[in-house]
Amino acid sequence: MAQDLSRLPTALYTQQQIREAELLAVTEGESTFYGLVERAGCAAFECLVKHCAERGGIQSKTVSILVGSGNNGADALVCARLLLEAGISVCVMLLKTTGSDEFEQALTAYLNQGGTAQSVKTEDILQAEVIVDGLLGTGVQGSVREETAELIHAVNQSTAWVLSLDLPSGIIADTGTVAGVAVMADVTLCFGGIKQGLLTSKARHHSGFIEFADLGLTPFFRDCNALRVGREMLKDYFAARARDSHKGQSGKVTLIGGDIGMAGAIRLASEASLRAGAGLVTVISRPEHQLTVNVSRPELMFWGCDLVDMEVYLRLGWAQVIVLGPGLGKHDWGYNLFKAVGLSDKPCVLDADALNLLSNEPRRQTNWVLTPHPGEAARLLGCSVADIEQDRFAAVRAMQQKYGGVVLLKGAGTVIFDGKQMIVAPVGNPGLASGGCGDVLSGIIGALMAQGMDNMQATVVGVVVHGCAADLAAVQGERGMLASDLMPFIRQLVNSDLL
Repeated sequence: MAQDLSRLPTALYTQQQIREAELLAVTEGESTFYGLVERAGCAAFECLVKHCAERGGIQSKTVSILVGSGNNGADALVCARLLLEAGISVCVMLLKTTGSDEFEQALTAYLNQGGTAQSVKTEDILQAEVIVDGLLGTGVQGSVREETAELIHAVNQSTAWVLSLDLPSGIIADTGTVAGVAVMADVTLCFGGIKQGLLTSKARHHSGFIEFADLGLTPFFRDCNALRVGREMLKDYFAARARDSHKGQSGKVTLIGGDIGMAGAIRLASEASLRAGAGLVTVISRPEHQLTVNVSRPELMFWGCDLVDMEVYLRLGWAQVIVLGPGLGKHDWGYNLFKAVGLSDKPCVLDADALNLLSNEPRRQTNWVLTPHPGEAARLLGCSVADIEQDRFAAVRAMQQKYGGVVLLKGAGTVIFDGKQMIVAPVGNPGLASGGCGDVLSGIIGALMAQGMDNMQATVVGVVVHGCAADLAAVQGERGMLASDLMPFIRQLVNSDLL
């Protein structure tokens, strides 16, 4: 079951922005650096006690605390001291006996409380019941060192319940990628500000349940780098329709795709447009696909196209928004339709093979939405999928700069950028990793654009509707979830009285 992240702040920050806020808080006398460590350690103690209470209590357990030599380790040492004061057994394991000034202060306070410390041993980690991960936090530089990587592997091989402080050790704060290896946390307690990488890429798999302690830093942030969105935003976008509204006022969408053998893609995208509220939807596809499209969804208007003729251009002109790409193919039929849409001045959504065709003939346009998955993004930028996933924020910026418009990069924690604002949508689940789910998303976005949302609004809201529909559908299980399973939940989510 996906975590409800609505209680987390919406502002997301880079590591540098958080450091600047900490420095400003200290400069203005609100705290000292060690004072911030004390606050973080106290928050960790409270978080640990709360979650262990849900698991039968902490009094009978020994808490193994893995301590790095930086401020993340200092946070862990403060937590250890507070556990000791509360009469809870701790086993503190140090990577090093010296470290930052804050580490030295926290270690002295812990030892003065009567605590003891030992070097880190993998056999002790493997036998632990509860682990506090204070190894690295945001202090990863390059790849995790071999000796630390061995300890992280031991954490992941253990059966212990794991609390990671600030970030799972091994996760890169700004990108969410893994520095070779990373802790698999049950809970991550993020300090000061939510790191933008925590909600996307590999961090989505490693972070477990995310909690937040602001440490009093919130007033000291000048700007955020990105914003988080989720289901809670939908109530602001779907007011009840006027009682005298009619289909012509609810948006007209033309969807183009479905070359031979790929009728399902355009069928799914076009039904999603209807379920997202479009009043009139036309499908342009191969003539032999009319039965597939209309037999179970007669509400869709259909035009069979063998050649791009005047009738095709009329249907492009009729539409308020064009969705191009689901099942389009890269042969002459799809390419000719791609060129025809390029002559239109209508807002459009490009997906699937339309993006692959665009990568062969790059151009920049302001009134479109591009919806690549990492493989399509790699083709658009002429690089590898690994390059895309190494920094999803940089990738979406590069695509927007090259192609214009609004660009969304699909994946665990979809990233959206319009040249001005960066959005992260940590919605959805692995059930979306099946054929047709991307086609459904493009149909939703096209429908929302046709109903009057601007391109950025429609993209962000569309991603949230799509991901939340998947989360609702996943109640019956992620494995085996189909793109068509999303349809009833899309309808629910675009009606404010059902939210």
